[in-house]
Amino acid sequence: MRARLRRSAVLLTGALIPASLLMVSPAAATSADGPVSAAFARAAATYEVPRDLLISLAYAETHLDGHDGEPSASGGYGVMHLVASRTLERAATLTDQPVAELKSDDAANIAGGAAVLRALADEAGLDAAARKDPARWYGAIARYGGAASADVARLYADTVYDLMAEGVRATSTGGESVTVKPRAVEPDRGAYAKAKDLDGPSTFAASTDYPQAAWVPASTANYAVSSRPTSDKIDRIVVHVAQGSYAGTISWFQNPAAKVSSHYVVRSSDGAVTQMVREKDRAFHAGEYNRRSVGIEHEGFVDNATWFTDAMYRSSAALTRNIADRYGIPKDRTHIVGHNQVPGTDHTDPGGYWNWTTFMRYVTGGSGGTTNPHTPESVCGSGYKVIDSAALGTAGTVHLLYNSANGNNCVATIKKTSIGTATATSAYLEVQGKARVTDSGSFAYYAGPIRAAAAGKCVKWGGKAGSAVYDSPFEHCG
Repeated sequence: MRARLRRSAVLLTGALIPASLLMVSPAAATSADGPVSAAFARAAATYEVPRDLLISLAYAETHLDGHDGEPSASGGYGVMHLVASRTLERAATLTDQPVAELKSDDAANIAGGAAVLRALADEAGLDAAARKDPARWYGAIARYGGAASADVARLYADTVYDLMAEGVRATSTGGESVTVKPRAVEPDRGAYAKAKDLDGPSTFAASTDYPQAAWVPASTANYAVSSRPTSDKIDRIVVHVAQGSYAGTISWFQNPAAKVSSHYVVRSSDGAVTQMVREKDRAFHAGEYNRRSVGIEHEGFVDNATWFTDAMYRSSAALTRNIADRYGIPKDRTHIVGHNQVPGTDHTDPGGYWNWTTFMRYVTGGSGGTTNPHTPESVCGSGYKVIDSAALGTAGTVHLLYNSANGNNCVATIKKTSIGTATATSAYLEVQGKARVTDSGSFAYYAGPIRAAAAGKCVKWGGKAGSAVYDSPFEHCG
């Protein structure tokens, strides 16, 4: 039996509460707030959802862009990505707002997302005290994404908590700045702690065609088993923009109702790659080109340039170059095409904000495997800056980074030789008084990231690439 929402002495969270009637305390939204910030504050206060967590979830889904009421590829609407036949109708019931209003009005959409999130928290048994702790919302966040598997649900929730830890600085479509100050929270994953960490090194499977990719299989309903290139020559690479988030796209391709897929999905923030269909098989991504092409989806939306990061371009270019080299595909715009160039298509992706000049420069400039598409900053994440580094002969460089916003250090070893080939590489970070943490194995591009809170502490750091090793003393104290 589905749990009912509990009534509160102050808020009737499970009742029908028209968004226009919701009241907000002065502490929740001041007159200085713009309309989007005020809407987040109002929804957070009304439904007792942590405000920073609510914004981080919205940013992970849409970068706070409602796309003028147009749906994502998976049928999600608005800033909070309310999905038709799942969260959209539930939000309408909980807020007593028309579905059309939830699709097109930012404030109504934000309230609807908060209402659904609160309902999921109530179903998980979170009481008033637990609701004040962002760490306890992990299960509700994971379920909000509607992932088809626990592994992808964990990836979805981890993304939200990572964003909150790094902080969010976004600009709404109306030009309003919406921010979340960096706030590191150790989430209570509950049952999701047993799910596979798709960002962990153990997910890089020998069965993938591209060594750096994680493996998450698409639903068998969304591709056709084949024996390419024996059955069909592979001579095209098709660039897509997913019209959705990284975790959301992976989840959509696992949904048998989708009837679409792509071979690879690339993340915006750091260029992480997930393979979902083997290259020998025909993904359903490009109509007439399905038989002859490999498809690469990129997290984001065609009408919002903020998704197209340098880390994404570099990573996707390295993947594209690897595919082209293996199949003898010329590295030119005749053979590396956008979805909009496929004969008979009605798609516009990757759109006008996709920088073909930059992307193709990375594709062609890296020929021969001499350029690593990853940087220490892209590996460690937003807010981290290099404060020290040590050469590992000619094989690579180990870097120490620091994030002044949260007091965390990070170590990453970036390879300079054998790019794209798995070779022995390692990185480690030891905070004085704590155990050393090491990432060691056979990696194609880098080892790490190793992150740790080190404010007021000394650290040892180092790594290995090829036969070269670096070990620091305890240093960078404070």
